[in-house]
Amino acid sequence: RWRAAQRAGLTEIPIIVRDVNDRTALELAIIENVQRTDLNPVEEALGYQQLIDDHGYTQADLGNVIGKSRSHVANTLRLLKLPDVIRDMLVDGVLSAGHARTLVTAQDPAGLAKQIVEEGLSVRQAEALAQMPAGGTPPKAKPAHGASGKDADTLALERLMTNTIGMIVTIEHKGKGGAIRVDYRSLEQLDELCRRLKDER
Repeated sequence: RWRAAQRAGLTEIPIIVRDVNDRTALELAIIENVQRTDLNPVEEALGYQQLIDDHGYTQADLGNVIGKSRSHVANTLRLLKLPDVIRDMLVDGVLSAGHARTLVTAQDPAGLAKQIVEEGLSVRQAEALAQMPAGGTPPKAKPAHGASGKDADTLALERLMTNTIGMIVTIEHKGKGGAIRVDYRSLEQLDELCRRLKDER
């Protein structure tokens, strides 16, 4: 909060002072933390689980406290059932929370996660594959970007750039040119990207 106020040029900020015991102070700190916009989905899920385990919240109670629906809390907690390799992809921004939730009931979540990233599958396509019985015929994937889809080189370049800067990078070809989109989760991430680009000059 103090650093944000400094960036905004504020010399005074309103605060609420409460006299609470250590347990309540920890509880309030966790609640505040899980409401930050720069948390990745795994950090958010771990915060929810800590509040449930240590402070006795139900999913519905927790949703009321943080201003989220019970289904949002439940779906976020499901991410903790995923293998570490997929949770790492979530933390790194390679895989979205929507894609990851489809993998919870998949027979081969790690293999499907790799396929999602390599082929640029939509959440709906990932859901269809996750629900498909063993030995079934996978649905024909439609190109996620444009009628021509993306070739292997473009997908590989997207993965390389995503892993390099730690943010999801999307490349779209348009004729002889194109566009590169970078999805950032917070202003701090954007500041870091700008700093790195400036340092490369």
